[in-house]
Amino acid sequence: MSRQLLRNPSTLQRAATAVVTSGLPHLEHSSGRICQLQQQCKLPSSVAIRRWKSLLHNNNSAQKPATAATATTASTTATTATATRRCSQAEALNARGSHSPFNAPVRNMSTASNEKVLSMGNINANYKAMEYAVRGPIVIRAGEIEKELLKGVQKPFDRVIRANIGDCHAMGQKPLTYLRQLMALTMEPRLLNSPEYPDDIKKRACDLLAACAGGSMGSYTDSAGLEFVRRQVAAFIEKRDNGVPADYQNIYLTGGASPGIKSILALLNCPIDGVPPGIMVPIPQYPLYSATITELGMCRVDYFLDEDRCWGLDRKELQRAYEESKKKCSPRVLVVINPGNPTGQVLTRENIVEIIKFAYENKLVILADEVYQANVYDKNSKFYSFKQVMNEMGGPHRQQELVSFMSVSKGYLGECGIRGGYMEVLNLCPEVKAVLTKSITAQLCSTTAGQVAISALVNPPTPGEPSYGLYEKEKSEVLNALNERAELVYKTLSSFEGYTVNPVQGAMYVFPKIEIPPKAVEAAKAKNLLPDVFYAFELLETTGICIVPGSGFGQLPGTYHFRSTILPQTNVLKEMMEKFRVFHAEFMKKYK
Repeated sequence: MSRQLLRNPSTLQRAATAVVTSGLPHLEHSSGRICQLQQQCKLPSSVAIRRWKSLLHNNNSAQKPATAATATTASTTATTATATRRCSQAEALNARGSHSPFNAPVRNMSTASNEKVLSMGNINANYKAMEYAVRGPIVIRAGEIEKELLKGVQKPFDRVIRANIGDCHAMGQKPLTYLRQLMALTMEPRLLNSPEYPDDIKKRACDLLAACAGGSMGSYTDSAGLEFVRRQVAAFIEKRDNGVPADYQNIYLTGGASPGIKSILALLNCPIDGVPPGIMVPIPQYPLYSATITELGMCRVDYFLDEDRCWGLDRKELQRAYEESKKKCSPRVLVVINPGNPTGQVLTRENIVEIIKFAYENKLVILADEVYQANVYDKNSKFYSFKQVMNEMGGPHRQQELVSFMSVSKGYLGECGIRGGYMEVLNLCPEVKAVLTKSITAQLCSTTAGQVAISALVNPPTPGEPSYGLYEKEKSEVLNALNERAELVYKTLSSFEGYTVNPVQGAMYVFPKIEIPPKAVEAAKAKNLLPDVFYAFELLETTGICIVPGSGFGQLPGTYHFRSTILPQTNVLKEMMEKFRVFHAEFMKKYK
């Protein structure tokens, strides 16, 4: 009824006039209230209308749910009093001949009728339990500080340096001209007539457009991605692996590596003999895995990397974790991240052979996260794909079930926001693979922008083509700069008191171990924080440097670490390292 009144100006005018001209004799005659009414009677009609609208709006608004501590009796009493008051107001208005919004029977305005359908008590418990440290509380606080700085709040620093996430372009890396030109031409084909674009990129754009329905990037593709691009991916893999055959029908284009990883884990989410499936993950690990495992209600099985051997992987540790896990789950998957995130190690070929043997003997599917395969800096290290090694091993190991992942977000492209990736699925049962394809079909397809980016990754300019010189120059600049920063971070942090740092062999991160003094541990406990979280918060509030505590990735009990990227541009990274040095010296002095 009150909504009708709001929509009817003439009726609202009469109601407001009634309020202005009446003394409302039904109200209590306290001196304060009478004084208030006298002031109200002097109000112009327009002001009364505004107040009347406000009253009606408030009546229509959903009231906040009462807290659990509110007694039922108090709620009932308040409701009854409100209803009585409204009836009295209605009677006063009716006595003046005005239309009242309270003519209808008084409704029970109890909080129960206004409760939200969704509450923390009736949503998926797994969603509440999952955590993603890379964008956790410290990162949220960093965002708040950035807003405070914009408002002029004084800090001991003038900006936040975000070293928490591998977002290359956000940290100043420039996009490669070749990829951006290819995307421009495919998204706006009229640019094909422009002389500003090299002929080799125009040809690639025309080939991609010809593969699209209607010749447009705005159309859906096959659920697994454009066949044309999938064939390009297969050719890229075959060349990378020294001629090991690759079938495009085993390639699925995805929106970055993450959706592919999640789709495979979801496929394997089936209890075995009444116990949940177990997923073996390296510790430290990338939080995507722990978050997805929790989300799906699966069981995480931790195996520890050997920090004293440059984060190497030990077969005995794998076996220990596997045997212990069988008490609570059925282990089905072995996750390997190579090069490592957050640890920056590059697995040796011998390590990979041992991992494949272990997985085969224990009937585990290998998920090989190889998105950093182009990021190898250590001159004594080399990237080997799991596919290549298991094929070179020969015999039954060639039949090992393996899913590997790649992305345009890392490497030298660093196109995180475009969301392009692929996965290669090997040796799966045909029926199982058909089910996987069906599940992906329900998602329609990955973005065509991401598919173009993957095409650029796997089919770059070749010697003799117009774009080759600039492409090689820009690619080399990116990788050389990352190499330089990896060395800078390693040498600087290694000089800090209480730090133990492994060389950054690959990827985009450093994961040093730090000794936190007992006094600082007690200070952290007093704030109900883990010691490494306390250290990270202190660093952020003092210097503006945002890192991720090691507890977000997992670490050996009794040790403390943090992850920092090496992505800030060199001049910014030098500034960051100097601020870090000063902070750590003061921290140790304060808490030692």
